[in-house]
Amino acid sequence: MVAPGSELDPHLSALVGDTSSESDVPRRNRVFCNRNLRMNQIEMIGFDMDYTLALYHQAKLEELSIELTLGKLIDKWGYPTEIKGLTYDPQWAIRGLMVDRQLGNVFKMDRHSYVGRCYHGYRRLTVDERRAAYGNEKINLSSDRYEWIDTLFGLPEVVMYIAMVDWTDRHGPGSGLPPYDRLFGDIRTAIDEAHRDDTLKSVIKSKLPDYIVKDPMLAETLHKLRSAGKKLFVLTNSLWDYTDAVMSYLLDGERKASSWRSYFDYIIVGGNKPAFFNEQRTFAVVDPATNKLVPGEVKQLSRDKVYQGGNVMDFEAMTQIRGDRVLYIGDHIYGDILRLRKHHMWRTAMVLQELEREIAVADRLEAQIRDLDLLDRRHRNLESEIDYQVMRQKKIQRLLDEDATNPAMRSKLEEAKRSTRAVLESWRDRASLMNAEVDALEAKVDRTYNPYWGSCLREGNENSRFGEQVNDYADLYTSRVSNVGHYSPLRYFRAPRRPMPHEI
Repeated sequence: MVAPGSELDPHLSALVGDTSSESDVPRRNRVFCNRNLRMNQIEMIGFDMDYTLALYHQAKLEELSIELTLGKLIDKWGYPTEIKGLTYDPQWAIRGLMVDRQLGNVFKMDRHSYVGRCYHGYRRLTVDERRAAYGNEKINLSSDRYEWIDTLFGLPEVVMYIAMVDWTDRHGPGSGLPPYDRLFGDIRTAIDEAHRDDTLKSVIKSKLPDYIVKDPMLAETLHKLRSAGKKLFVLTNSLWDYTDAVMSYLLDGERKASSWRSYFDYIIVGGNKPAFFNEQRTFAVVDPATNKLVPGEVKQLSRDKVYQGGNVMDFEAMTQIRGDRVLYIGDHIYGDILRLRKHHMWRTAMVLQELEREIAVADRLEAQIRDLDLLDRRHRNLESEIDYQVMRQKKIQRLLDEDATNPAMRSKLEEAKRSTRAVLESWRDRASLMNAEVDALEAKVDRTYNPYWGSCLREGNENSRFGEQVNDYADLYTSRVSNVGHYSPLRYFRAPRRPMPHEI
């Protein structure tokens, strides 16, 4: 019951936000916190566009990307037309995979950079094969041999690479495809060209509803943040014509706004991140009518203009807002998040479009995941008991070997040895059965997330390498920008206490 006089007028209510507890927000719509963040100390909030403000119908976009890339590989690189007939299953790729261009493998790592599951084409490597390839070296993420797939835009590259490696191995020298290393390079070059030459984006612009997810709560969320006195800006690598088309589709006419530009104080396109954060590129004004750059030096940023390029130092100097008073929301660990955390003091939030599905699967499998935790605890206890029995057996044998005991004591030791062996065999049989049960349950849980790779945020009992980077570099993370609208713009996001193993 609301106490008399406690009702808020509509304007103040918009400022304070939803005062219901976080437990009332569905888990799929929550904002999760890795590092404490006081929103009342944030003066300016920036947004990437692709996969942040604008979410994509991923399956449809991947289908288009693969179709256009195959066309370029055949027409410009001379690849055989047979590759058009291969099956390109999107389930073969998730974020956080690593491509080994030298061996033609694709694998997933845990947070310690230990290689977990690994595929060569469609064949999963055995434990011995995996250890032979990666067991004696630490994966160097900066090596030209490896490619880290940390954006959703990169998933079609993996899907095509796996299918073509399989084709190469099945057809040998007659496959018509280059060696593994050049094969991946050609795929990446072709797909990058499709992005750069407007081949891909022109199709998206012509059919925006087919490719862009229109979030009905996005405009309301941006309005709430502005009503709380936050300045908002867009910083995207996309150029003006594409940015304007997508943002117009998302926001024009929402809340009776005539233009999406009214929601933002500054608009920066062609930001060329991560160069925006570590190079001294100059700002230029874009003429929205002609999409051409206007000559002249930019000395201050204005609300009524569109800018291209630039750098973070000049941006902070011209806005007079810097460091931890800025929150930037993006989807790319390397381009949007990591540089800001390593070299600047901006606070960071990451949009993980796949998080909604990850949460839905976890909720559906809650009982099985609890069973896995219980089995894991029991297995540790069982291993401890086995270790104890082994040590007991060794001690008895040592006493027998010393041959210094009388016959009566020796008889007792022999009996104890037989008893210990029987108990040990019983425990080992039980451990073997439990291992099989754990393996079967883990495989079932993994297949529900993804039939080949499991959860993108986990690998075995550990965070995946990708999940750990989200942990390390994103102060906040969520599945879409509009989830921020479920909270007050003055919210104090608190990170949960994470106990170390000895504290559990």
